[in-house]
Amino acid sequence: MSLDEVLLARAALSRLFEPSDAVGLALVAAAGPVQALKVATGAVAAAPDVAAETARSLSPGGNGAPGALAEGLKRWAPRVADLAPERDLDTIRRLGGELLIPEDLRWPESLRHLQLEMPLCLWTRGDLDGGLPVLDRTVAVVGSRDATGYGLSIAGDISAGLANRGCTVVSGGAYGIDAQAHRAALASVPADSMATIAVMACGADRFYPAGNEELLRTVAARGLLLSEVPPGSAPTRWRFLQRNRIIAALSAVTVVVEARWRSGALNTAHHAAGLGREVGAVPGSVYSANSAGCHRLLRDGSAVCVTDAQEVAGLAGPLDASRREDSGQHGDDRPGEADGPGDRAGNHRADHDGLAVEDLLLLDALPVRSGTTVEKLAVVAGLSPPGVRAGLARLELEGLAVRSGADRWHRGRR
Repeated sequence: MSLDEVLLARAALSRLFEPSDAVGLALVAAAGPVQALKVATGAVAAAPDVAAETARSLSPGGNGAPGALAEGLKRWAPRVADLAPERDLDTIRRLGGELLIPEDLRWPESLRHLQLEMPLCLWTRGDLDGGLPVLDRTVAVVGSRDATGYGLSIAGDISAGLANRGCTVVSGGAYGIDAQAHRAALASVPADSMATIAVMACGADRFYPAGNEELLRTVAARGLLLSEVPPGSAPTRWRFLQRNRIIAALSAVTVVVEARWRSGALNTAHHAAGLGREVGAVPGSVYSANSAGCHRLLRDGSAVCVTDAQEVAGLAGPLDASRREDSGQHGDDRPGEADGPGDRAGNHRADHDGLAVEDLLLLDALPVRSGTTVEKLAVVAGLSPPGVRAGLARLELEGLAVRSGADRWHRGRR
């Protein structure tokens, strides 16, 4: 089996599966990417040993995998017709990028710490000749999109100080703290240094958010843009949450500069702690809602207090075994959510609160105004048509899906 076949298979699978699709990733682990693609597209049936190994990956006792695999095949079927891995590879190459896969010697070993949640591949834009920086020279700087002047100042100081110390700053390319971290790192080192890495929730051919296009172009030119979803993919809430695990895995330390009580930055911090990585949080005013999430991390013992680049750099280095054993024992392990309205007590209920993964994917796929069909929703959400109909019924009860016309649906609000 050639490397080109594997490259093509992983490119196709990255469009077929949503990020962190447990059944799909278990199938790839059991059968390898080339055979997994044949099974996932219905070209061949899963061999008994592949089904058994997939079962063992999905649950300790290996029970229920045949049903899970069958459901996965239904979920992936609507996307099979849209697979065009050669086109996707041509697109990323035209942009000066490439597809990085685990079989490539340049694949970052730190991502293997994610085990079954390791991404299938990374669509990249930037100079990969020297590979990605080693783990102990990378630091994630994350925080609120609606950052305060205080948060922007601290994020800039920390990121610039880290870049001057030879560290690469990793963030998510969003407004606020993320953008400030990228800008400060780029401004602090020569153009030939890999100052920063942006991990995107959309295809690497898109600069999102649009207001950061110039910044992200500079990141692609002087650093790296990474995405686990193929060119043309839209950013969704699920993809934002899932890309956070990659930010955490690539970084020896994750620093949260500002974060509201329900900030998505807390999700990145929880991923980092679960991997045994160090987590730092910058304290702020007790009266500032933008620092409530940081104070929560500090109070729970999930993070240590950091105030400047020197303290952050001091956390980087070999992972501490005792912290790895203790990780996940403190704090709220639930995934954080994107910044949004709500007080410290969490009295405001956001649309996505309490939704199962399938319903969250479906909610992301629903258009806000014009209605769409079940068949189109199945392709966008990566669900089977029966799964879409069942999900729409649940969302309709919550007021989150509204029927318009002859079996057309759009998004509502509860």
